[in-house]
Amino acid sequence: MRAPLPLVAALAGCAAPLPAPDLVQARAAPVPLVEVTPTPAPTATVAVSLAALTVEQAVLLSLSNNRDLQVRSLTPVVAGTFQRIERGAFDPEVFADAVYDRERASQVARATGQRFDVSGESSSIRLGVRERLPTGTEVEAALAHTLDVSNRTPRQQQARLELTVTQALLRGLGPAVNLAAVRQAALEEEASLYELRAFVEALIANTELAYWAYVLATEEISVYVGSVELARQEEQDILQRVDVGLLPELELAAARAEVALRAQALIDARSRREAARLSLVRLVRPDPGGALSNPVTAVSALEASTEPLDDVDERCQLGVLYRPDLAEARIRLRQGSLQTVVTRNGLLPRLDVFVALGKTGFDSRFGDAVGALGGPTYDVRAGLSLGYFLGHRAAAAADVAARASAQQAARAVENMAELVELEVRLAANEVERARAQVKASATTRDLQAEAVVAEKERFEVGAGTALQVARAQRDLLASQIAALRAVADHRSALVRLYQAEGTLLARRGITVAGTELAR
Repeated sequence: MRAPLPLVAALAGCAAPLPAPDLVQARAAPVPLVEVTPTPAPTATVAVSLAALTVEQAVLLSLSNNRDLQVRSLTPVVAGTFQRIERGAFDPEVFADAVYDRERASQVARATGQRFDVSGESSSIRLGVRERLPTGTEVEAALAHTLDVSNRTPRQQQARLELTVTQALLRGLGPAVNLAAVRQAALEEEASLYELRAFVEALIANTELAYWAYVLATEEISVYVGSVELARQEEQDILQRVDVGLLPELELAAARAEVALRAQALIDARSRREAARLSLVRLVRPDPGGALSNPVTAVSALEASTEPLDDVDERCQLGVLYRPDLAEARIRLRQGSLQTVVTRNGLLPRLDVFVALGKTGFDSRFGDAVGALGGPTYDVRAGLSLGYFLGHRAAAAADVAARASAQQAARAVENMAELVELEVRLAANEVERARAQVKASATTRDLQAEAVVAEKERFEVGAGTALQVARAQRDLLASQIAALRAVADHRSALVRLYQAEGTLLARRGITVAGTELAR
């Protein structure tokens, strides 16, 4: 099965570039909508084992195989047809008319009062072309032939050339109003591309977040497994001491309870990892026709950056410039402005001027009638046509609605720009919090490890109890998990910050055609 739209499957920094799906071209030029650099040779689909999956490969697979993206990628193709549909109103039209008349009647001569029969036949054919221009001009040129045969008059053939030009003087005048629908359709295509870009950005963000959630869940299981083994060792050690009489049997209950608690925590951790695996596999879909049972082994290390953020203001400016939803809102505002041009013009009366030129040739034979067209005879007809709706309620209401919608769109853009800045600052604040927590949680983990050693020494000399050792080990386990989560939170916070800035695609070497820079 071929992918519906161009998805070039490669990512800068991948250990092994992967092939991409074939693309059905939706336009005349073979321009892919979603590009990832560098570009390898395309194949049918991207299918790769998840036995050693990096975060870059996860992003690559989601771009290539995600079904939601394949569905949404068709939206710009559909929107791209609207502009051609609107331009079709200015395509030349060829027309032809053919008429045949036959008459048999009885008439009375005015001079003598005598009644006589009249019979005759008439056939005519008219060929021509007409076109509507963006200036509000309508041009029509035609060639007509008429044959008249009657028992009262000689056989006569008529050839005629016609040229009619009609120009709007008020309503419908000028390209600004007549091309508004075409320009709105072009903006609709551009808006759909930014909508697709927002979806691609969200898909990549969700994929990376799912990947790091799975890595965290896997790391947590390693910690919980180690803690269960340690608790069982402590239980065996205490059991041996109870058997030889060094400790009372009451100490054994606390050790067994600790083993049960840690086994319970391990069950929950395994459940969280399975949920994270399902979410990740659903996003990457390595086997589009298969189930969600693919095993996953994540190999990217869970590491955190120690660099502080000192450029929040610049990041806010990036958000205003690159956020696809804000760019789409600006495009909607431009569409609304074009609509006000149309509705304002609709308030004017219809006033058209027309000029019709014609030349006619008569003869008994068609060839001679055509030759007679070069003679000095001609006819000219010119005039004005005026029309106006009394009250003009529909046009006035449409204009009010268009102006209100344009004002609403302008306020929405201003409000969205403020929300973008707020989201960037909140995301930057979360990155800084997570970065600080990485160092703080590591310190807490080291101190808790020292506390466990101290409690064990107290227990060895009889100054402590097994319960106190178990509590210290429980605190150490919690600090180890907190340290891992702090690193995962920092990685996730960076992804959300890049998404809030609108720079996540650029940072991953990915572009959506036509949305390189918000305008």
